[in-house]
This record gives sequence, C-alpha cells and structure tokens, in this order.
Amino acid sequence: MILSHPPDGDTFGRREARLQQAKDLRAAGRIAEALAVLASLAADYPDFSRLHHERGHCHILRRDSPAALAALHEALRRNPFLPAAWDILAQIYRMLGDTARAQAAAQKLAALQALPIELVVANSLHADGDGAQAEPVIRDYLRQDPRNVGAIHLLARLRSEAGDRAEAEALLTAALALAPDYHAARFDLAMLLLHAQRPARARQEAETLLRHDSTNRDWRKALGAACIALGDFEVVIDLYATLLAEPCESPGEVADFRLWRGNALKTVGRLDEAIADYRAALAARPDFAVAWFSLANLKTVRLADADLAQMRRLLAQSGLPDADRIYLDFALGKALEDRGDFAASWQHYAQGNARRRAAARHDAQGTGAGVERLRKTFTAPALATRRGDGVEDRAPIFLVGLPRSGSTLVEQILASHPQVEGTQELTEIGLYARELGGADPASDVPLHPEVLLRLPGAQARALGARYLAETRVYRPLGRPRFVDKMPNNVWHIGLIDRILPQSVIIDVRREPMACCFSNLKQLFGTTNQEFTYDIADMARHYRAYLAMMAHWHAVLPGRVLTLHYEDVVDDLDDAVRRILAHCGLAFDPGCLRFHETRRSVRTPSSEQVRRPIGRESLTQWQHYAPWLGPLRDALGPALTAYRPADRI
Repeated sequence: MILSHPPDGDTFGRREARLQQAKDLRAAGRIAEALAVLASLAADYPDFSRLHHERGHCHILRRDSPAALAALHEALRRNPFLPAAWDILAQIYRMLGDTARAQAAAQKLAALQALPIELVVANSLHADGDGAQAEPVIRDYLRQDPRNVGAIHLLARLRSEAGDRAEAEALLTAALALAPDYHAARFDLAMLLLHAQRPARARQEAETLLRHDSTNRDWRKALGAACIALGDFEVVIDLYATLLAEPCESPGEVADFRLWRGNALKTVGRLDEAIADYRAALAARPDFAVAWFSLANLKTVRLADADLAQMRRLLAQSGLPDADRIYLDFALGKALEDRGDFAASWQHYAQGNARRRAAARHDAQGTGAGVERLRKTFTAPALATRRGDGVEDRAPIFLVGLPRSGSTLVEQILASHPQVEGTQELTEIGLYARELGGADPASDVPLHPEVLLRLPGAQARALGARYLAETRVYRPLGRPRFVDKMPNNVWHIGLIDRILPQSVIIDVRREPMACCFSNLKQLFGTTNQEFTYDIADMARHYRAYLAMMAHWHAVLPGRVLTLHYEDVVDDLDDAVRRILAHCGLAFDPGCLRFHETRRSVRTPSSEQVRRPIGRESLTQWQHYAPWLGPLRDALGPALTAYRPADRI
C-alpha cells in the first residue's frame, strides 16, 4: 500500500527504486552489495527510516545481532510506525533472552496492529517526509471514519506542512471539538497560530495546555513565543529564567533561552542584564552567530579585540551556513563602525547585504507596478464616493513611512502622553489587505486594490471593528489612543481611510541618504524589509515610497501629516506641538522628556529613544560617502523631492 501513490520520476520514486534494489540484492544473498546501496542511499536521504530497517535485515543475515539492533532502533527512532521493525526487534530480543525488551517491542507492535492500517501507513509516510503520498491515504480513510481525531490531526499536520494553514486550522479546530483534551492537536494549533501571526489566540491555547500540565517545557516555550509577539516581555523574562533554572537538554537550548531572554531584556531597557544573557548564550555556544549579532547590534556596546577575533575565526571556517555568515558580517560591520574603521566596516556590510539579497524574494519592479495599481484605483473621486464608511473611532494613530526613518522616536514621544499607548509594528492591517486583495509575494503590495476600495459599507465597518478588537491585546494600559507604527502601512492608507476614517496618520520621513544608509547597515528579521539589502533596490523603494505618499496627499488632502525627522531633531518643541495638534491631543510637557518614559521598544532604535535627542544620526552616513556614490546616483531627483516646498 505504501507504493500505491508513487509519483513517477520524482524524488520519492527514485528513493523507493534504490531501496528496492537493496532488497533485491539481499534476497539474492549479495549482502555486501546491498549494504553498499544502503550506504549510498543514507548519504542522500539520512532521515529515511526504511533504509535503516532494511539495513537491519542485512545484518540479521550476517548474524550480527548488535548491528541489526542498532539499525532497527535507528529506524524506529526516526519512524515509530514500522510494525515489521518492532516485530523483528521483539524476535531478536527473545533470541538473546532479553524478555523485558522483547515484551516492550511486542507491546509497540500490538498497539500498531490495533490501529487501522491506513493510519499506520499514512503516519509512516509522514514520518519519512512523504506528505504528498500520505495525504491521499488519510483522506480516503476519513471518508470511512470522519470522526477519527487521530486521522484529522495527521491531515492537519500534512496541510500545515504543505502551506495550507487555513485548512489545517479548520481541521485542528474540528479535532478539538471532538476531543477537547487532545493536547497534541491543541499544541499544533498554538504553533500554527504563532506562524500565522495570531499570537493572542496562540497564547490562549498555550495557557489552556498549561492548566493541564504547568511543567511541560514545549508548552511553556509556546507561551513564551506568544508573549514575545504580544510584547509581554516581563512574562518572557521570568519564564525563560525558570526554564534555564531547570535541566536543559543541550548547550544549544541554553543558548537559545539566553538569547531570547536577552532580547526581551533589551526591549524593556534592562541593557546590562541583556548583555549578560547574550554573553551567557555565547559561553554556551561560542559559534552562535545570531548572539554575536545581537550583542554587536546594541548601540551602547563596544566589542573587544577578542570578540572581533572570534567572529573572524568563525567567518574563516569552511562550510559555515550562509545565515551565520550574514549575522557575522553585520555584527563585524557594526563593531568596526564603532571603532571608526569605516572602510572595513563597509566591506562587511556589503558582504552581508550581498548574501542576504541573494536569498531575498524582493522585486523592485513589482513594487513600482503595485504603486501604479494603487494610484489608478484609489482616485480622489472614488474615495469621495465612499466617505462615511468604517468605524468612527479616533483611537488609532498610524505611523507610516520607511524603516529607520525616526518612527520609533515619534512613537516614544506619543507614548509619553498620558492619553496615548505605544504598541509595536502591528501586522493586522497588512493581514486584512492580503486576505481581501492578495499581495505580490515579492513586494507585499496589494495585487487587487480594487477589492479594498469597493468594500461595502457594512464590511468596512466590520473590518474597522475587527482591527480595534484584535489590537486591544497590545494595549494593557487601556489608554484612549494607541500607536500602530508598522511602516509598510504606507501601501494601505486607502484601506485605513475606508475602515477607520477618523484615525490619525503620520508619515515620518527622513533625508534619503541617511535613511537608505541606515537601512543598508541594518539586518532585519526573517523576510522583513527585503528591499534593504541592495543599493539599487533601496533607492527604487525610496522613490516608490515618495510616489505613493505624493498620491495619498493628492487624493486625501490634509489626511496625512508628513513629519521630517530632521525637524524633530532641530526643534523638538515645535515638532511635538505639530504632532499632538495633528492627533487632536493637548500639549503635554512629558512628550519633551520622551527618553524618561519606561516602556517596551522592539525596534533597532530601542536604546536611542531612551536617551535625549542627538544630532549624530543626521550625518552618520557621511562616514561612508566614498562607497555611497551609487546610492546618490540611484536616488536622483529624490534627493530633493523628498521635501516638497508645499509641505515643509
């Protein structure tokens, strides 16, 4: 039955053919040749359980019981759904007189034999990574037994691994409706929700699990991940301290916990403790490249000669994964910048960017095409005919623009007002835009903005209400107003105007050379902001951003305040008054003392906004002027057009 769905010519079929070759050689008594085929197969597919099972058969014929046992245990470690392997294992242990182990293996065999054969086959295929072959088996079975929660759970895993999170979530929800105490399914649901950027629900599921067993480490780790996404860092700090106080499975786990805890400590401003945790992570794992980057990326840390020497040794190693090389290049770029060695610093920034750009999906042309779609769709007449839709609520204050433009500073200023709560870069608006209008995967700009424009009034109001409800979890202080500082909402101002017409929007803009350079030297997480790893991409994106904002100003006059970062630095008092006036807030002197406000700040500027405002960021890029000529050329008219005379 395992071969009932062999996709001819693909990896599965080639692997099965080589396994069959080994079986045929064994049947012909050519054991050495069979083992040679299996060794070759293991080199290409080391996680393939059934090659180890077959290796066990070969060793039995050679009367090598220890080798046979080792091979069978390896097969079952990778794939416990192999009845024949359990059967042979029980027989060998009986022959050796090990009754206890023979009985244990026989019990495993009996448990599998009690299951429907389709479940055993599908689980075995899944354990070997053959999801495409497992899925039709399990779907066929569910037509006969649609309430089998084990089968539903397996199908959910298969759909999740295939990238279909919606069906996976529906299946897991169905399994839990039938069996609320099915903890494995609930844990999978929590992890699925985390990957889908729905941390509030994920936290609820993790907390439900922990009510059954408060000591389960995997469940506590899921809770920690959800709390990080929600910005509840005090919980994270204590949780990881508890996990570190318990026996850890490996130095790697210690390093991970120390890194995550260090990140949380940094976010809440406890820098000395963060540094200690980063150092502890490196003590546990000296080659931990992301910990080197996290330490170097602290604006107040200057790395020692020994630190630079260790990172250079790591970079010199052959076989170092590209991800680690990227972390180390950016870490060395920052460390050398701090020392004033700008030529060597730029070399590392350039190398890190080149490696990161090679793995990026970003398409600058796609961004430009997306801007044109938005401009053609969200015209002034089209928007005017749809005024009055959405939720009439002034609570949200959206800060848009480009990363590294000064929006964290503006958020900190606003969060220093007693009526305003700072949150983080919230993903909800982008999620709604993707749900309704799709998104170009290489640019994240809506593919079908006309769907967003033509939302019926009731749906626009429902979406606005959904946003307010779903973002409430990020507002533990319960203040009347809150800041959403997701820069990519620059593409979604039309949607924001439709669903939240009374919200406030501020475009935080920075001089192009300073802004682009600051992005080029910053390594962002996962696949975020992939336009920042190439000079040409960065310049084109900056120009696309200017074109987009010029359009919003034209079709929604007065709706967006453009605030220049340089103006905030030059005259803080005037800038604060303009910001608060645009938000409809009374002046509060606490906003001038923004650096005294204690709150979690998640962006790379977290340390800077805890210090009085300085001017060094205005000219920092000039140290790298010898290598930024191509950037200046690529920006072209944007060098002056970023500051139109009518909005100075």
